[in-house]
Amino acid sequence: MRAYRVTYDGRPYNGFQRQPDVPTVEDELLDALDRLGVRERSAGPPEGYAAAGRTDAGVSAVAQTVAFEAPGWLSPAAFNSELPASVRAWASADVPEGFHATHDASERTYAYHLYAPDADEGRARDAFAALRGDHDFHNLTPDDEGTVRTLDGDLARDGDYLVFELRAGGFCRQLVRRVVGLVAEIARGESPPSKVDRVLGSDPLSGPEGVAPAPAYPLVLTDVTYPAVSFAPDPDARSSAREVFADLRAERQTAARIAGTVRDGLP
Repeated sequence: MRAYRVTYDGRPYNGFQRQPDVPTVEDELLDALDRLGVRERSAGPPEGYAAAGRTDAGVSAVAQTVAFEAPGWLSPAAFNSELPASVRAWASADVPEGFHATHDASERTYAYHLYAPDADEGRARDAFAALRGDHDFHNLTPDDEGTVRTLDGDLARDGDYLVFELRAGGFCRQLVRRVVGLVAEIARGESPPSKVDRVLGSDPLSGPEGVAPAPAYPLVLTDVTYPAVSFAPDPDARSSAREVFADLRAERQTAARIAGTVRDGLP
């Protein structure tokens, strides 16, 4: 078996997991394997196929991980030959039979870039510190089971942004985005710091007392840890991925400048 590190721009996709009638990252991966002759469409995913996680619509990734029974010639660069520019494999590792990209991950790391020029950094740090550790996050996810998690991470100010790094063995649905949403409420003075205690309490919260998820597009899956696996970057594939995202960065910086020109030119 072989595992692949995959990076992607999540904004064009309705999440990672394959769904009917909407574009997803998994569609691109499996369709590429069809064209490469690694699997037949009617036969389902390749033997042993699994992915590290199911990122939401709009969420990007640096190190999403997929593993399956792959032929020896399928390097990341070969994989990329049938992938769109928005999805790039960039490293791989041989893994033992029975390896499971979901269940064998010991830790997942996400970064969230919150535009918050007027947020109080001290209030944000205090709220985030209170959310770290072992808690039942039932008020920060739509999931009914598996809501007890151990959350770790860091928070730093970077210009107009608060940058969150969140780490856990696994995340329930929307947990990262709702943690960010709660911290943002408190940092902007929209909710008191005591709301953290209410959210972590046993009583269910809904309506105005609940916490809405922050937008998806500033969220990035930055790492998935497998203690016994060492990934080897493919130089050509990694270079290709860097070029794609350098172009994307320039395109979006230009779009931001145009939006600023329009805003500043309005009377």
